[in-house]
Amino acid sequence: MKSAVETLNPTRVRLTVEVPFEELKDSLDAAYKKINQQVTVKGFRKGKIPARVIDQRFGRGAVLEEAVNDALPKFYTEAVNEAELNPLGQPDVDITELKDGETLNFTAEVDVRPALEIPDYSGIEVEVDAVEVSDEDVEKSVEQLRERFASTSPVERAAEDGDVVTIDLEAKVDGEVLEDGIASGVSYTIGSGELLDGIDDAVKGLEAGGEATFTSELKGGSAAGREAEVTVKVSQVAARELPELDDEFAQLASEFDTLDELKADSRKRLANMKTYDQATQAQERVLEKLLELVEVPVPEKLLEDEINTRKHNLEHHQLGQMGLDLEKYLEIQGKTAEEFEAETKEAAVKGIKTQFVLDELVKVEKLNVNQEELTEHLMRRAASSGMSPDQFAQAVVEGGQVPLLVGEVARGKALAVVVEAATVKDTNGEIVDLDDEDEDETGTEAPEAAAEATDEPAEEKTEG
Repeated sequence: MKSAVETLNPTRVRLTVEVPFEELKDSLDAAYKKINQQVTVKGFRKGKIPARVIDQRFGRGAVLEEAVNDALPKFYTEAVNEAELNPLGQPDVDITELKDGETLNFTAEVDVRPALEIPDYSGIEVEVDAVEVSDEDVEKSVEQLRERFASTSPVERAAEDGDVVTIDLEAKVDGEVLEDGIASGVSYTIGSGELLDGIDDAVKGLEAGGEATFTSELKGGSAAGREAEVTVKVSQVAARELPELDDEFAQLASEFDTLDELKADSRKRLANMKTYDQATQAQERVLEKLLELVEVPVPEKLLEDEINTRKHNLEHHQLGQMGLDLEKYLEIQGKTAEEFEAETKEAAVKGIKTQFVLDELVKVEKLNVNQEELTEHLMRRAASSGMSPDQFAQAVVEGGQVPLLVGEVARGKALAVVVEAATVKDTNGEIVDLDDEDEDETGTEAPEAAAEATDEPAEEKTEG
């Protein structure tokens, strides 16, 4: 077999392959054997029909077609390996010449990973938010905890902001009560914004036994997105009473003996959260700078597939679970279809570029993924999926997704290398030291920045 490669553009090549006819012998034998098992010829036992009889009865062309279909994947793979290509997706194959007993010639056009040159990234500088926890932040955190321990007691007065009311609801669309538009005994905190738009104004000022009618757009159910006439009846008004902020509250709401200890712990937890957010922000901004440094051509077919996949996942999974269609979603977001298309394309391009660049970095830096790192990542993914580690691992193995997880971990390690080499300063001008512990948390796991950008690795979805 002889093959040659022609570069059509930075992300697409054409392979020209010439196969001497004798190299088709195994596939021809397999073709005769397969046809033997499928046909019956009087005077011959099944599977024992001579090749010349098959040629006479069914035509040599049928045998050649079967043989070529069997042989093409093997010769294509040999040509790809010989040229050391990294194909993306399935090739477009064209048989240019087939002479019985002489030769098989074909071409195969396929998208390939572009050759990338990773420049010196040690000069990358980014700015991130400073880790600062104000007294106001601590007070807000403690107040949220205090809200969780609030008690309620019925009152004989009109409902006010912050009260908890027990209500019955009935929703009508076009004058008809919806089957799923009736609810009784619903507990609602006025001002929480947890139910329908307009309900706060409707119930404020009502006492137990009072009712009001208002119009609102339904957020879910059979008539989601439609205007409804909603009748609300109040059966009870209860005032919320917050516990005193003292040592007794600290003992009730935490493992601490004093309010000062509780506040100190809240300050520490908030600082840890902001430190984690700072590390994630550093990853995102370093990744953006890195992508600016590398020229990354994007294969058109791969981009088209990635855009379609993102749209499909949004429409049929995320929005479907929310009871929304794309049109309603865009209305809620205040976006036009054109803006949505542009944003989806931009995200897809960034995802593909991120994967290409980080995968190249894995090769350049000779990064490997060990079993411990893979296991840790698998357990994190299992936790986010709501499955047990054993269930998730089984699903990954059965779905052939182990290489995908290995790729996620490797890309995470690649980005961690770049972040470590970069200069990261906070808004106060101080150098941020992302120590080893932070890198272990946010680096060896597929980093949020890389994971968000790539979503599901583009190559894994299209490579065949």
